[in-house]
Amino acid sequence: MVGRILALDLGKKRIGLAISDELGITAQGLETVERRGRRDDIEDLRKLISLRGVTKIVVGDPLHMNGDSSRQGDYTREFAGELERKTGLPVEFRDERWTSREAERTLRGSGVANGKRKATIDRLSAVLLLQSYLDSARMEHGQ
Repeated sequence: MVGRILALDLGKKRIGLAISDELGITAQGLETVERRGRRDDIEDLRKLISLRGVTKIVVGDPLHMNGDSSRQGDYTREFAGELERKTGLPVEFRDERWTSREAERTLRGSGVANGKRKATIDRLSAVLLLQSYLDSARMEHGQ
């Protein structure tokens, strides 16, 4: 695997971000982005992608618990399609139904201030999403 993978946990107010190391083994959280509008958000992500040498984007797919698509999922796919067109990079979707809940459980009792908790949950959700993706990709390739 060459280059880095960027994961997005796309919310209405914030975008949680995580990036892989160049070998595709570990996921690290990046600063959560406050949403400013689709055009500005995509431009901010384009700059980050260029700066960090990203070669693939993984986006959390917010499915309903029964596996059906959600209205947020429709918006997420539109956003991801535009990001794919503007960056020329492949975008893959990954089920994110459990990432926010897992992030909240991880943060419980961590001492993170309430004001920063939502941004931290978004970032940790992106990390969990990306780490899951990286682990499954390694298993597929027998590593």
